[in-house]
Amino acid sequence: MFMLLAIFRRLINVGTLRVIDPTGNIHVIEGTAEPDLTIRYHDNGIVRRMLLNPSMALGEGYMDGRITIENGQIYELLALLSLNLRDKGHYGFHKFTAALDMLSRRIQQYNPAGRSKQNVAHHYDLSGELYELFLDSDLQYSCAYFEDPENDIETAQLHKKRHLMAKLLPEKGQKVLDIGSGWGGLGLYIAKHSGAVVTGVTLSEEQHKISNDRARKQGMANQAEFHLRDYRDQQGLFDRIISVGMFEHVGVGHFGQFFSQMDRLLAKNGVALLHTIGRTEPPSTTDPWIRKYIFPGGYIPALSEIMPKIERSGLMVTDIECLGLHYAETLKQWQIRFRKNRDRVKEIYDERFCRMWEYYLSGSEVSFRYLGLTVFQIQMTKRAGIVPMTRTYIAEAEKALDQMADEKSERAA
Repeated sequence: MFMLLAIFRRLINVGTLRVIDPTGNIHVIEGTAEPDLTIRYHDNGIVRRMLLNPSMALGEGYMDGRITIENGQIYELLALLSLNLRDKGHYGFHKFTAALDMLSRRIQQYNPAGRSKQNVAHHYDLSGELYELFLDSDLQYSCAYFEDPENDIETAQLHKKRHLMAKLLPEKGQKVLDIGSGWGGLGLYIAKHSGAVVTGVTLSEEQHKISNDRARKQGMANQAEFHLRDYRDQQGLFDRIISVGMFEHVGVGHFGQFFSQMDRLLAKNGVALLHTIGRTEPPSTTDPWIRKYIFPGGYIPALSEIMPKIERSGLMVTDIECLGLHYAETLKQWQIRFRKNRDRVKEIYDERFCRMWEYYLSGSEVSFRYLGLTVFQIQMTKRAGIVPMTRTYIAEAEKALDQMADEKSERAA
């Protein structure tokens, strides 16, 4: 316990952390007065693991009830630690461990088609009801767009779809490919509001079924069709290509393959749009707890890892926007909904699952709010002159979409 307390004393300048050791003794590490949190370690084994692999130990310790927060939520503890890590100028206890992890990251992120499907199933083929309990009614499982911080999640997700469509510039009769089409909400929105014909591809059997069911129920089966297919197996030529929240599952060793395939599938005068979580710091590795429990095979890229692959593919970047705090607000609202429906989640799964997802959602929010994660929206074409010269067209297209559709009816759909 002595060594762990020494680390905390060196770390904590912001807030006050009270640590209760397995014998019941209270140790106070004082920085500023607020926030003031108390963490209890219930056994010596979890204390020792915190010294060896703090990220994994904290996550698993919280999941298993071996670590508890006595006067707050797990989010508050992670926020306190993150504020101090940020102010120290680094984002982890063990840089040496992270450096070793870098040596094996291509193995960690080796995602051939079969393995990619298994990784997707691990997260996205959970109970459909789980996602209904904390996402918006359209099941948008990616960063929302908060034009007003006071917007609810339904409005912000609608505005996200509108913002993406404004950048994609789809037109009636054009062919649109949605790579990683989720539960179909974005593809259906694009088809409905532009008149384009949308093809969606996903590796999730649950999402594939729900997407096509939704298309049939909305009378749009001839205009929006979703396939259980790896993006590498897609054929044809498309006027527009969009990918939202999927690139994080590609793996750093497959980035070149991804953009080369996008280049092959995109028409000469086409527009492509990539929406992905990214990091504002240099390339790193996936947090070991996230890699094990939430997104096996996943990786959040730095822009310096993405751009060279785009440049070599034949595509050219025409616009980049960063939306990190938008995702922090999105995750905040997801957590509120998750806590509201926690009893039902526990009925579907169990207490350990609830604590796992609380840790995941809380850790994700603090990462976007304090630790340098962001969202990149990268627009690409094959040559200059395909999109307007100034960005005013985005706001103009959004205004036109507002006039086209009654947003209240959209939120109720």
